Amino acid sequence: MSVTHRLTAPAPGWTAATDVVVVGSGVAGLTVALNVRKAGLRAMVVTKAVLDEGSTRWAQGGIAAALGEGDTPEQHLDDTLVAGAGLCDEEAVRTLVTEGPDAVRRLIATGALFDRGEDGEILLTREGGHHRRRIAHAGGDATGAEISRALVAAVRTDPGIELIEHALVLDLLTDTEGHAAGLTLHVMGEGQRDGVGAVRARAVVLATGGMGQVFSATTNPAVSTGDGVALALRAGAAVTDLEFVQFHPTPLWVGPDAEGQLPLISEAVRGEGAHLVDADGVRFMVGQHELAELAPRDIVAKAITRRMQEQGADHMFLDGRHFGAEMWEHRFPTILATCRAHGIDPVTAPIPIAPAAHYASGGVRTDPRGRTSVPGLYACGEVACTGVHGANRLASNSLLEGLVFAERIAADLAGRHAAGELPERTVDVTAARAARPVPLPPSEARAEIQRLMSRGAGVLRSAASMADAAAGLALIAEQAHSHVAEEKPADPRVETWEAANLLLVATALVAAAAQREETRGCHWREDFPERDDAHWRRHLITTLAASGDPVSTPEEQ
Repeated sequence: MSVTHRLTAPAPGWTAATDVVVVGSGVAGLTVALNVRKAGLRAMVVTKAVLDEGSTRWAQGGIAAALGEGDTPEQHLDDTLVAGAGLCDEEAVRTLVTEGPDAVRRLIATGALFDRGEDGEILLTREGGHHRRRIAHAGGDATGAEISRALVAAVRTDPGIELIEHALVLDLLTDTEGHAAGLTLHVMGEGQRDGVGAVRARAVVLATGGMGQVFSATTNPAVSTGDGVALALRAGAAVTDLEFVQFHPTPLWVGPDAEGQLPLISEAVRGEGAHLVDADGVRFMVGQHELAELAPRDIVAKAITRRMQEQGADHMFLDGRHFGAEMWEHRFPTILATCRAHGIDPVTAPIPIAPAAHYASGGVRTDPRGRTSVPGLYACGEVACTGVHGANRLASNSLLEGLVFAERIAADLAGRHAAGELPERTVDVTAARAARPVPLPPSEARAEIQRLMSRGAGVLRSAASMADAAAGLALIAEQAHSHVAEEKPADPRVETWEAANLLLVATALVAAAAQREETRGCHWREDFPERDDAHWRRHLITTLAASGDPVSTPEEQ
């Protein structure tokens, strides 16, 4: 399948070549790169900021796996299926939980140092939705940072892995058979590789992370603008479950006008016994779920939002004063420092919190080997939809999913290479030129997109709220087209490309969310408050029409 849409951009001014190009430098992307090298393939890692500034480094809680005594993959599977609210692919989950423990052990062998007890065993804690202590952590609450450190160190010492930092990926390149043959990108720097260029490759792996910046308040870093999902859509790939955006219950509330990346108060704080309370100190989660504060995230986020509405408040509180100073300092040093930097001391006062966009359970649709619907294009990590998370991700399954399915992609590429099924590819220049350019909105559209999405498609959704969001997004797109017609187009640059990606992802998300007329997992419809298995226990598959508009089609039941 040839690319039918592309971002408006200058022609590539430079070209590079490799065997496998990986876009993203989190746990998923770096694991792919390290593992394809073992098969003798060259790898290039393209990352938007610097190597260790992706979403992985911000993960506080840990990585879930059945490593503890008495725990089993089957129990981990059961908890994951419950959290996924009927939409998990059970075989994908089984793959995750059975291959997960050994994948974590291989990560440890790579150099990741997890917290251990006096007996030398890995310390395990609990988080929401887990019935067992199975969350391995590092540095107390700095698990992602430690995993990132270990993988970055391994990548930097491998001469067969080339790095391109400060690079925004633009669009996929294909050969005459429609097979991925590389990509275009823009390098934000000076030197030999500056501006728009092209990387030719035998296969392309998307590991670009999430799209939390589509909302005003998020725990995601500023680079999480949905670039991978947008590229995949423009390339003709299918995406699925975009409506299932998980809102973390307990980001730090830093004021009514806060925007952008918010500090995260890890679920592990509740796992260790902190209580959710309102301004009067009432524990409002008690009696709402058997696990109270440790209920799955969608239930907790909804309960917090509902309590805020009832009381006319803009935040609730997380109370961990009973931990004492020593536990805060040793178990949660990063969170303690963050809170104190914002004038809050959790040792002596409850922490103000409010839900914010956190994790995309949906993404680019893949099979169990990480293959997308476009030959030669793979996806893993948060940008992908493997079927593991269903309608709501279970806490700390994300790092594990990135790890397990990255290894599976590398194994598939190694097998194809050994079988002679991964030849060098020649870019179909005619198809690239024939692709329909996407008009770019101005850079200031980013803030308007975020405002529309937070107001219309946040934790609480309705037909009316999403119709307003859709109308606002359509107006931004219409204005971009009008400016092109009037020969006043926005300049092609990082800010306008990111705005175009956010606009596409937001439009696709709202279209899917408006179509799903039920409440399930982290998709909460005020006008359809019940789960409807008879009509909606199925996925919505989104592709781009010839017009460039996202079209969502329900999967056959």
